[in-house]
Amino acid sequence: MLELREAVLAEWETRVRACLDKAKELSHPILIDTLPAFYDNIAQALTADYPRVDAGDGTTVAIEHGGERARITAYDHESLIREYQLFRWAIYDVLYREGVQLSRSELLTLEASIDNGIQAAVSGFVMAHTALRERFAAALTHDLRGPLGTVSAALELILMVNDPARIKTLAAKALDNVHRMDAMIHELLDTMAFHSGEQLALQLAQFDIREVILDIQVNSAGAGRPQVDFGDRAPIVGWWDRSALRRAIENLVSNAVKYGRAGCPITIQADEIHGRLQLSVHNEGNPIPPEEQESIFQMYRRSEKARHTRTNGWGIGLPYVRAVAESHAGSISVDSHAERGTTFTIDTPLDCRAYSGAPTVV
Repeated sequence: MLELREAVLAEWETRVRACLDKAKELSHPILIDTLPAFYDNIAQALTADYPRVDAGDGTTVAIEHGGERARITAYDHESLIREYQLFRWAIYDVLYREGVQLSRSELLTLEASIDNGIQAAVSGFVMAHTALRERFAAALTHDLRGPLGTVSAALELILMVNDPARIKTLAAKALDNVHRMDAMIHELLDTMAFHSGEQLALQLAQFDIREVILDIQVNSAGAGRPQVDFGDRAPIVGWWDRSALRRAIENLVSNAVKYGRAGCPITIQADEIHGRLQLSVHNEGNPIPPEEQESIFQMYRRSEKARHTRTNGWGIGLPYVRAVAESHAGSISVDSHAERGTTFTIDTPLDCRAYSGAPTVV
């Protein structure tokens, strides 16, 4: 069994990448995960007089595998179960090909190991997802309390003052924060709908993307905030959803503010290339590790650095940007390096009217 381990793992990886869409783009270290250790446990359980009943006896290796699938990949529970089933058949086929025969007792041990591994992995998967949702709920509550507190304070002051001008100012402040909360909730609902397989309901209109970027640039200015640079460029007119695209760019700018190097400007660039819009947001600072560059676009997931800092976030900002880009028949990519900085790029057709119903990857 141990001599055939690499052959089994190679066979399994080939089958998983062919059968599971969610596994195709995973790097080898992420895909293989804890399965080598799980395989070794199976070999130990099949060894006479070795004190291990099955591969899951006295170990959490399968639980950790399920937890990592929940935290790092876009797997659902069906994908997790399916990869263990493929693991079972990879073992059987390699053993058959190599002329290795198992006794009835060994077959039962192997079957029990796989079945118990599936149960433990699903348990770890559910526990990790529960923890992610609880963290998300806490972040959501924290972020909503700010504007809600402002609205409450403004309304209390309105009840106490008689100056019409003062009342109008307070009412405008309250309304602005209500709109802010409404935008946050809509972003959440849109992102959840997108990740359930639904298209975003786009309201396409013709406009110059520079108008949106310049408005974001003005609204981003303020004491203590990084400078947002946007050069003097030619008009880029296209058919997009103004509100959705604006929110997506704001999320990228907000992300650059949170994680960019203090004192360094944020750069927005927009270009028209071959009938497409390429819009990028760049910041200097610590790079996003290659193994995290895909997972940050998944629901409720944040980079390792973000999780271990005091920076608040829901883990839906970048997934929302992906939802907007893909619903416009485009894409969102990231380029991140210690010397180049980090650049997020939205790439969509100039005229999205003919593609608004294009399929998206969930």
